Amino acid sequence: MQDYSITKDTSLNQILKIMTYSGGFEGRHLANGIEILKKMNREKECTKFLSFVGALVSTGNRGIIKDMVKNKMFDCIITTCGALDHDIAKSFSSYYEGDFRLDDKFLLDKDIHRLGNILIPNKNYGPLIENKVQAILQKMYDKSKSAKEAAPSEVLKYMGSQLNESSFLYWAAKNDIPVFVPGIVDGAVGNQIWLFNQSHKDFKIDILKDQTLLSEIIFDAKMTGAFMMGGGLSKHHTLWWNQYRGGLDYAVYITTASEWDGSLSGAPVAEAISWGKVTTQARQITIHADVSTILPFIYHGLISK
Repeated sequence: MQDYSITKDTSLNQILKIMTYSGGFEGRHLANGIEILKKMNREKECTKFLSFVGALVSTGNRGIIKDMVKNKMFDCIITTCGALDHDIAKSFSSYYEGDFRLDDKFLLDKDIHRLGNILIPNKNYGPLIENKVQAILQKMYDKSKSAKEAAPSEVLKYMGSQLNESSFLYWAAKNDIPVFVPGIVDGAVGNQIWLFNQSHKDFKIDILKDQTLLSEIIFDAKMTGAFMMGGGLSKHHTLWWNQYRGGLDYAVYITTASEWDGSLSGAPVAEAISWGKVTTQARQITIHADVSTILPFIYHGLISK
Protein backbone atom coordinates (compact mmCIF):
# COMPACT_ATOMS: atom_id res chain seq x y z
CA MET A 1 0.00 0.00 0.00
CA GLN A 2 1.25 3.44 -0.93
CA ASP A 3 0.63 6.76 0.80
CA TYR A 4 -1.46 9.33 -1.01
CA SER A 5 0.44 12.02 -2.86
CA ILE A 6 -2.05 14.66 -3.98
CA THR A 7 -1.19 18.05 -5.40
CA LYS A 8 -3.33 20.96 -6.56
CA ASP A 9 -3.07 19.55 -10.09
CA THR A 10 -4.35 16.08 -9.18
CA SER A 11 -7.72 15.42 -10.81
CA LEU A 12 -10.66 13.76 -9.11
CA ASN A 13 -10.40 10.82 -11.48
CA GLN A 14 -6.74 10.36 -10.54
CA ILE A 15 -7.68 10.35 -6.86
CA LEU A 16 -10.32 7.69 -7.44
CA LYS A 17 -7.77 5.58 -9.31
CA ILE A 18 -5.12 6.05 -6.62
CA MET A 19 -7.60 4.81 -4.03
CA THR A 20 -7.20 1.24 -5.33
CA TYR A 21 -3.68 1.03 -3.88
CA SER A 22 -3.58 3.94 -1.41
CA GLY A 23 -7.06 3.85 0.09
CA GLY A 24 -7.82 1.88 3.19
CA PHE A 25 -11.07 0.50 4.51
CA GLU A 26 -14.08 1.92 2.64
CA GLY A 27 -11.90 4.13 0.44
CA ARG A 28 -10.59 1.03 -1.31
CA HIS A 29 -14.09 -0.41 -1.49
CA LEU A 30 -15.26 2.76 -3.24
CA ALA A 31 -12.48 2.49 -5.82
CA ASN A 32 -13.16 -1.21 -6.39
CA GLY A 33 -16.87 -0.56 -6.68
CA ILE A 34 -16.31 1.97 -9.44
CA GLU A 35 -14.14 -0.50 -11.33
CA ILE A 36 -16.77 -3.23 -11.03
CA LEU A 37 -19.46 -0.86 -12.33
CA LYS A 38 -17.21 0.17 -15.22
CA LYS A 39 -16.64 -3.43 -16.19
CA MET A 40 -20.35 -4.20 -15.85
CA ASN A 41 -21.28 -1.26 -18.10
CA ARG A 42 -18.79 -2.39 -20.75
CA GLU A 43 -20.31 -5.88 -20.82
CA LYS A 44 -22.71 -5.72 -23.75
CA GLU A 45 -24.45 -9.01 -22.90
CA CYS A 46 -25.14 -7.98 -19.31
CA THR A 47 -28.67 -6.91 -18.32
CA LYS A 48 -28.14 -4.13 -15.81
CA PHE A 49 -30.39 -3.40 -12.81
CA LEU A 50 -30.49 -0.13 -10.90
CA SER A 51 -32.17 -0.16 -7.50
CA PHE A 52 -32.44 2.71 -5.05
CA VAL A 53 -34.42 3.89 -2.04
CA GLY A 54 -36.95 6.70 -2.33
CA ALA A 55 -35.22 9.12 0.05
CA LEU A 56 -32.30 9.49 -2.36
CA VAL A 57 -34.62 11.16 -4.90
CA SER A 58 -35.43 13.90 -2.38
CA THR A 59 -31.78 15.05 -2.63
CA GLY A 60 -29.89 16.59 -5.52
CA ASN A 61 -28.75 13.07 -6.42
CA ARG A 62 -32.06 12.84 -8.28
CA GLY A 63 -30.17 14.60 -11.08
CA ILE A 64 -27.55 11.83 -11.21
CA ILE A 65 -30.22 9.12 -11.26
CA LYS A 66 -31.92 11.00 -14.08
CA ASP A 67 -28.69 11.24 -16.04
CA MET A 68 -27.90 7.54 -15.60
CA VAL A 69 -31.34 6.69 -16.96
CA LYS A 70 -31.09 9.31 -19.70
CA ASN A 71 -27.75 7.86 -20.80
CA LYS A 72 -29.19 4.31 -20.81
CA MET A 73 -26.64 3.00 -18.32
CA PHE A 74 -29.21 0.52 -16.96
CA ASP A 75 -31.89 -1.70 -18.47
CA CYS A 76 -34.25 -2.03 -15.53
CA ILE A 77 -35.12 0.03 -12.43
CA ILE A 78 -36.44 -1.32 -9.13
CA THR A 79 -37.36 1.27 -6.52
CA THR A 80 -39.96 2.33 -3.96
CA CYS A 81 -43.11 4.44 -4.09
CA GLY A 82 -41.27 7.22 -2.27
CA ALA A 83 -39.02 7.65 -5.30
CA LEU A 84 -42.11 8.24 -7.44
CA ASP A 85 -43.51 10.73 -4.94
CA HIS A 86 -40.33 12.83 -4.84
CA ASP A 87 -39.75 12.61 -8.58
CA ILE A 88 -43.22 13.94 -9.37
CA ALA A 89 -43.16 16.58 -6.62
CA LYS A 90 -39.75 17.91 -7.68
CA SER A 91 -40.86 18.01 -11.31
CA PHE A 92 -43.26 20.81 -10.41
CA SER A 93 -41.97 22.33 -7.16
CA SER A 94 -38.92 22.81 -4.95
CA TYR A 95 -37.47 21.29 -1.78
CA TYR A 96 -35.34 23.34 0.61
CA GLU A 97 -32.28 23.09 2.83
CA GLY A 98 -32.96 22.46 6.50
CA ASP A 99 -31.25 20.86 9.47
CA PHE A 100 -31.52 17.56 11.34
CA ARG A 101 -32.14 19.42 14.62
CA LEU A 102 -35.01 21.70 13.68
CA ASP A 103 -38.06 21.82 15.95
CA ASP A 104 -40.58 19.46 14.35
CA LYS A 105 -43.51 20.89 16.32
CA PHE A 106 -42.65 24.31 14.90
CA LEU A 107 -42.43 22.84 11.38
CA LEU A 108 -45.83 21.19 11.81
CA ASP A 109 -47.34 24.58 12.70
CA LYS A 110 -45.76 26.03 9.55
CA ASP A 111 -47.11 23.14 7.41
CA ILE A 112 -43.62 21.95 6.48
CA HIS A 113 -42.43 18.33 6.36
CA ARG A 114 -38.86 17.44 7.40
CA LEU A 115 -36.98 14.60 5.70
CA GLY A 116 -33.66 14.51 7.55
CA ASN A 117 -32.18 17.92 6.78
CA ILE A 118 -34.47 18.56 3.80
CA LEU A 119 -37.59 20.71 4.14
CA ILE A 120 -40.67 20.04 2.02
CA PRO A 121 -43.60 22.47 2.22
CA ASN A 122 -46.81 20.44 2.39
CA LYS A 123 -48.22 22.31 -0.62
CA ASN A 124 -45.24 21.07 -2.66
CA TYR A 125 -45.92 17.45 -1.78
CA GLY A 126 -49.27 15.85 -0.91
CA PRO A 127 -51.72 18.27 -2.59
CA LEU A 128 -49.42 18.69 -5.60
CA ILE A 129 -49.00 14.94 -6.08
CA GLU A 130 -52.75 14.46 -5.76
CA ASN A 131 -53.54 17.07 -8.41
CA LYS A 132 -50.91 15.85 -10.86
CA VAL A 133 -51.48 12.12 -10.46
CA GLN A 134 -55.27 12.37 -10.59
CA ALA A 135 -55.05 14.39 -13.82
CA ILE A 136 -52.57 11.94 -15.36
CA LEU A 137 -54.67 8.92 -14.39
CA GLN A 138 -57.81 10.54 -15.78
CA LYS A 139 -56.03 11.22 -19.05
CA MET A 140 -54.78 7.64 -19.20
CA TYR A 141 -58.25 6.34 -18.36
CA ASP A 142 -59.93 8.47 -21.04
CA LYS A 143 -57.57 7.13 -23.69
CA SER A 144 -58.79 3.61 -22.99
CA LYS A 145 -62.13 2.64 -24.52
CA SER A 146 -62.51 -0.34 -22.21
CA ALA A 147 -61.70 -1.30 -18.65
CA LYS A 148 -58.05 -1.01 -17.69
CA GLU A 149 -56.07 -3.56 -15.71
CA ALA A 150 -52.50 -2.46 -16.26
CA ALA A 151 -49.23 -3.48 -14.67
CA PRO A 152 -47.82 -0.83 -12.30
CA SER A 153 -44.85 -0.41 -14.68
CA GLU A 154 -47.26 0.43 -17.51
CA VAL A 155 -48.95 3.09 -15.38
CA LEU A 156 -45.54 4.51 -14.40
CA LYS A 157 -44.43 4.62 -18.02
CA TYR A 158 -47.46 6.71 -18.89
CA MET A 159 -46.88 8.96 -15.86
CA GLY A 160 -43.28 9.47 -16.94
CA SER A 161 -44.41 10.55 -20.41
CA GLN A 162 -46.39 13.36 -18.76
CA LEU A 163 -43.48 14.76 -16.72
CA ASN A 164 -40.60 17.04 -17.69
CA GLU A 165 -36.96 16.32 -18.50
CA SER A 166 -35.80 16.75 -14.88
CA SER A 167 -37.59 13.49 -14.05
CA PHE A 168 -36.03 10.02 -14.03
CA LEU A 169 -39.49 8.63 -14.79
CA TYR A 170 -39.61 10.80 -17.92
CA TRP A 171 -36.32 9.41 -19.23
CA ALA A 172 -37.24 5.85 -18.27
CA ALA A 173 -40.41 6.19 -20.35
CA LYS A 174 -38.57 7.84 -23.23
CA ASN A 175 -35.84 5.17 -23.27
CA ASP A 176 -38.27 2.28 -22.70
CA ILE A 177 -36.62 1.31 -19.41
CA PRO A 178 -39.17 -0.44 -17.16
CA VAL A 179 -39.62 0.89 -13.62
CA PHE A 180 -40.76 -1.72 -11.11
CA VAL A 181 -42.16 -0.69 -7.73
CA PRO A 182 -43.22 -3.86 -5.88
CA GLY A 183 -44.52 -1.75 -2.96
CA ILE A 184 -46.53 0.56 -5.23
CA VAL A 185 -49.24 1.32 -2.63
CA ASP A 186 -46.73 2.34 0.07
CA GLY A 187 -46.67 6.05 -0.69
CA ALA A 188 -48.51 9.05 -2.10
CA VAL A 189 -48.62 7.91 -5.73
CA GLY A 190 -49.95 4.48 -4.79
CA ASN A 191 -52.54 6.08 -2.54
CA GLN A 192 -53.69 8.27 -5.44
CA ILE A 193 -54.03 5.18 -7.66
CA TRP A 194 -56.24 3.64 -4.98
CA LEU A 195 -58.23 6.86 -4.68
CA PHE A 196 -58.75 7.02 -8.44
CA ASN A 197 -60.03 3.45 -8.36
CA GLN A 198 -62.72 4.46 -5.86
CA SER A 199 -64.48 6.50 -8.54
CA HIS A 200 -63.32 4.41 -11.52
CA LYS A 201 -63.92 0.81 -10.47
CA ASP A 202 -62.86 -0.58 -13.84
CA PHE A 203 -59.41 0.99 -13.49
CA LYS A 204 -57.14 -1.45 -11.70
CA ILE A 205 -53.50 -2.42 -11.47
CA ASP A 206 -52.26 -6.00 -11.60
CA ILE A 207 -49.01 -6.35 -9.67
CA LEU A 208 -48.54 -9.90 -10.92
CA LYS A 209 -48.11 -8.61 -14.48
CA ASP A 210 -44.92 -6.88 -13.35
CA GLN A 211 -43.67 -10.14 -11.89
CA THR A 212 -44.19 -11.76 -15.27
CA LEU A 213 -42.32 -8.93 -17.00
CA LEU A 214 -39.47 -9.29 -14.51
CA SER A 215 -39.34 -13.03 -15.08
CA GLU A 216 -39.01 -12.45 -18.83
CA ILE A 217 -36.13 -10.02 -18.27
CA ILE A 218 -34.37 -12.46 -15.94
CA PHE A 219 -34.75 -15.59 -18.06
CA ASP A 220 -33.78 -13.81 -21.28
CA ALA A 221 -30.60 -12.41 -19.73
CA LYS A 222 -27.24 -13.99 -20.53
CA MET A 223 -25.63 -12.11 -17.64
CA THR A 224 -26.96 -9.73 -14.99
CA GLY A 225 -25.49 -7.02 -12.82
CA ALA A 226 -26.88 -4.60 -10.26
CA PHE A 227 -26.02 -1.27 -8.70
CA MET A 228 -28.01 -1.19 -5.46
CA MET A 229 -28.16 2.12 -3.60
CA GLY A 230 -29.64 1.50 -0.17
CA GLY A 231 -31.42 -1.56 1.13
CA GLY A 232 -34.97 -2.56 1.92
CA LEU A 233 -37.52 -3.64 -0.65
CA SER A 234 -35.71 -2.34 -3.74
CA LYS A 235 -32.53 -4.27 -2.91
CA HIS A 236 -34.37 -7.43 -1.93
CA HIS A 237 -36.55 -7.53 -5.04
CA THR A 238 -33.45 -7.15 -7.22
CA LEU A 239 -31.68 -10.01 -5.48
CA TRP A 240 -34.82 -12.11 -5.25
CA TRP A 241 -35.48 -12.27 -8.95
CA ASN A 242 -31.84 -12.83 -9.87
CA GLN A 243 -31.70 -16.03 -7.83
CA TYR A 244 -33.85 -17.69 -10.51
CA ARG A 245 -31.05 -17.43 -13.04
CA GLY A 246 -28.31 -18.50 -10.62
CA GLY A 247 -27.49 -15.06 -9.23
CA LEU A 248 -25.99 -11.73 -10.23
CA ASP A 249 -22.68 -11.70 -12.11
CA TYR A 250 -21.90 -8.15 -10.96
CA ALA A 251 -23.09 -6.52 -7.75
CA VAL A 252 -22.24 -3.22 -6.10
CA TYR A 253 -24.17 -2.35 -2.96
CA ILE A 254 -24.05 0.82 -0.83
CA THR A 255 -25.44 0.86 2.69
CA THR A 256 -25.10 2.57 6.06
CA ALA A 257 -26.85 -0.30 7.87
CA SER A 258 -25.13 -2.76 10.18
CA GLU A 259 -25.27 -6.50 9.53
CA TRP A 260 -25.41 -7.46 13.21
CA ASP A 261 -29.21 -7.34 13.50
CA GLY A 262 -29.69 -9.73 10.58
CA SER A 263 -31.52 -7.15 8.50
CA LEU A 264 -31.59 -7.32 4.71
CA SER A 265 -30.37 -3.71 4.52
CA GLY A 266 -27.36 -4.52 6.66
CA ALA A 267 -26.50 -7.76 4.89
CA PRO A 268 -23.43 -7.42 2.65
CA VAL A 269 -23.62 -8.68 -0.92
CA ALA A 270 -21.45 -11.66 0.01
CA GLU A 271 -24.26 -13.01 2.22
CA ALA A 272 -26.48 -13.23 -0.89
CA ILE A 273 -24.07 -15.83 -2.34
CA SER A 274 -25.32 -18.37 0.22
CA TRP A 275 -28.86 -17.81 -1.07
CA GLY A 276 -27.90 -18.20 -4.73
CA LYS A 277 -28.76 -14.57 -5.41
CA VAL A 278 -25.17 -13.67 -6.35
CA THR A 279 -22.93 -16.14 -8.18
CA THR A 280 -19.82 -17.51 -6.49
CA GLN A 281 -17.71 -16.05 -9.31
CA ALA A 282 -19.40 -12.63 -9.26
CA ARG A 283 -17.45 -9.44 -9.07
CA GLN A 284 -19.13 -7.93 -6.03
CA ILE A 285 -18.54 -5.46 -3.24
CA THR A 286 -20.39 -3.75 -0.41
CA ILE A 287 -19.53 -0.12 0.30
CA HIS A 288 -20.47 1.13 3.76
CA ALA A 289 -21.21 4.79 3.16
CA ASP A 290 -23.95 7.35 2.73
CA VAL A 291 -25.13 7.11 -0.88
CA SER A 292 -25.82 10.83 -1.08
CA THR A 293 -22.18 11.52 -0.19
CA ILE A 294 -20.41 9.18 -2.59
CA LEU A 295 -22.77 8.88 -5.59
CA PRO A 296 -21.40 12.04 -7.27
CA PHE A 297 -17.88 10.58 -7.10
CA ILE A 298 -19.04 7.21 -8.40
CA TYR A 299 -20.85 8.81 -11.32
CA HIS A 300 -17.83 10.95 -12.14
CA GLY A 301 -15.69 7.83 -12.11
CA LEU A 302 -18.10 6.10 -14.50
CA ILE A 303 -18.32 8.87 -17.10
CA SER A 304 -14.72 10.11 -17.04
CA LYS A 305 -12.12 8.58 -19.34
